[in-house]
Amino acid sequence: MRKLIYAINLTIDGCCDHTKVNGSDDILEYFAALLQDAGVLLYGRITYQLMVPFWPDIAKNQSGQTKAVNEFARTFDTVGQIVVVSQSLDSVEKNARIVRGNLKEDILQLKQEPGKNIFTGGVDLPRQLIALGLVDEYYFVVHPILVGEGRRLDLQERLPLKLVESTTLPNGCVALHLIPGVSG
Repeated sequence: MRKLIYAINLTIDGCCDHTKVNGSDDILEYFAALLQDAGVLLYGRITYQLMVPFWPDIAKNQSGQTKAVNEFARTFDTVGQIVVVSQSLDSVEKNARIVRGNLKEDILQLKQEPGKNIFTGGVDLPRQLIALGLVDEYYFVVHPILVGEGRRLDLQERLPLKLVESTTLPNGCVALHLIPGVSG
């Protein structure tokens, strides 16, 4: 069975607003390596529209400012995408499809399909997936900064997590691999 994996950048004070953190080459290399195990990217409409066409355009034109930017774009562009929407979305890229329906049933069915793991990012959709108990693993890249504002997960219930691994990236960020469960 495929796993549903949530990966995101966070500040020390829990902000996960992409405009508040630095997307350095170290971060892009880390996430590109994670995506090697991705069979599909699962996004809500807002995150999808943030990522596409930005990354596919860079992949097509190799127009990134660094090798890491271009490599992440190439990796991102090779993975299929599913967009979960409740509002209208006019169109999606060639390797994406739109899903509307019962979120829990759709994701459980998707997890049963053969292939590599399912990755998700963003805030709103992952919050719903966490509340439904569907997320199997978490990859949080914690940036050493306090921002005092911005979007947060704001879960409705406490979520105990167990640390599997932590890695300090060259830029000082700490990458945490966590699974649901009681730590310690």
